[in-house]
Amino acid sequence: MVTFFVVAIVTAVSLAIIAQLPLGIEVDNWEKALISGIVFGILNALIKPILVWLTLPFTIVTLGAFLAIVNAIIFGLAAWLVHGFRLRWGFISALLGAIVLSAMNTFLLSLLSRIFPGLS
Repeated sequence: MVTFFVVAIVTAVSLAIIAQLPLGIEVDNWEKALISGIVFGILNALIKPILVWLTLPFTIVTLGAFLAIVNAIIFGLAAWLVHGFRLRWGFISALLGAIVLSAMNTFLLSLLSRIFPGLS
């Protein structure tokens, strides 16, 4: 459970940073970023496995590239569910945001796991 909240906080920080980039992603404040991080965690745990399973043939044919589309769907769904988290350019913002969020979360979580080995 602690790991879930750490990932949610890292996702909130990543979203706050991403909102400052010219990707068409808007987050009103830190509170909305934290709520979005929690929603991302829940969606990734509940909805993403179903989407990955349903789109497995596309993922295999595209050698995994279709997973970016699945991540964009989760990103867009989170934006749709959280008031104060918006995608200015729709799917393009969701796709760019999902790619940047994935890279940023990977970097930050890797850094945290080196500082605090018990988190991994």
